Amino acid sequence: MTRTLFDKLWESHRVKILEGGEALIAIDRVFLHERTGSVALESIVESGRSPHAPENVFCTVDHIVSNKEGRGQDDARMPGGEVFITATRKAAKATGINLIDVLDADQGIVHVISPELGIAQPGLTLVCPDSHTCSQGALGALAWGIGSTDAEHAIVTGTLRVKKPPQMRITIHGALNVGVTAKDVALHIIALYGAAGAKRCAVEYAGGAVENMSVEERLTLCNMAVEFAAFTAIIAPDVKVSDYLKGKKYSPKGGAWQQASEAWQGLQSDERAKFDYDYEIDADDIKPVVTWGTSPEHAVSIDGQVPQGADYKALSYMGLNVGEVLAALPIGGAFIGSCTNGRLSDLRSAASILKGRRVAEGITAICVPGSMAVRREAEAEGLDIVFKQAGFEWGAPGCAFCFYAGGETFAPKTRVISSTNRNFEGRQGPEVRTHLASPTVVAASAVAGYICDPKNLEPLA
Repeated sequence: MTRTLFDKLWESHRVKILEGGEALIAIDRVFLHERTGSVALESIVESGRSPHAPENVFCTVDHIVSNKEGRGQDDARMPGGEVFITATRKAAKATGINLIDVLDADQGIVHVISPELGIAQPGLTLVCPDSHTCSQGALGALAWGIGSTDAEHAIVTGTLRVKKPPQMRITIHGALNVGVTAKDVALHIIALYGAAGAKRCAVEYAGGAVENMSVEERLTLCNMAVEFAAFTAIIAPDVKVSDYLKGKKYSPKGGAWQQASEAWQGLQSDERAKFDYDYEIDADDIKPVVTWGTSPEHAVSIDGQVPQGADYKALSYMGLNVGEVLAALPIGGAFIGSCTNGRLSDLRSAASILKGRRVAEGITAICVPGSMAVRREAEAEGLDIVFKQAGFEWGAPGCAFCFYAGGETFAPKTRVISSTNRNFEGRQGPEVRTHLASPTVVAASAVAGYICDPKNLEPLA
């Protein structure tokens, strides 16, 4: 019988088939953050229970921690947020799990640091009470988002009760055009098939365009799968993944490394494996993409217009009209960061646009690295200087302006170009109008003062 990659990972972790078609799945890693992790950990402490394998449970402080330089260990970006931080710290220490605290060298956004520390690995199951956990399927892990109650159950028992989802394969043939990024691919797919287009499937991305992506680009592609209504996303691991993970803090060492890296190369769908849905896309059809509305599916090529039949409510919120050209639409804010596009390669690509240029007058521009490691490497390369000289604020790692949790944000009705993953009403603040795009488009738009394709910027003298 031929099997998909998802089949293989599912079956290798299936403890038991339960009544009603569900399965008991062994969980290898649990990752938490302070916004929801404190709930699960405090409940475990109060009940007198303990983690099944505390060494395989990790917690970082990322969602509501302050992104200001020089922050203290309890500083939050939302009123009262320090309660979440201190409660999480206390409960993490009481349960003996791995706490990555605010001022630790490894601190950062959960979906950024999990891969860069080697916590996520090919063939492992990993869950986290955060919907963008699917990002880590880019390494060939079976990773999905859960709620706090399920997180508590996974920590204490090492298992979760899950119904196996249907499966979808999306094959992207050919090579991406110059200037087209993984973010553009993700938005193109969502616009093409709709925000519910993944039908709660486990989505496998395949094809030449995906194989040619770096690991960080694959992380961006898988990150957006939840905006496509996927249960999770996954990409077969290859030599790039092994090279990426080699020497990471939690990666296998010594003889175990050789054994693991060889086993990883066998993690792929069989040649004739069957999927419930099988779609094919030509990479040449994908251009730089920007959203116009209040869902990631409200997206068109950057040289496009607000389409006929566009959602009236979305248009009203965004202050736009059918037929309006997105390029040259004035903006008031720009944000680069998040678990979608806050990695070193993202910052490098944005800095390549910003070097020698200045942000347009009146634009509030902010860059927040996805982790302390990303920040250190970026500063070692002088990228922070490029951002600051261009007029960007340079922040401390965390989710920051990806979502509004109270506290500082953009002014109401500000039109913001953002490298984040969601453009819902109020996502970046009350009445803030968010346009999703790649880091290079965000950087170019900040310089131009309006939504702008990087290729249309005036050349440097």
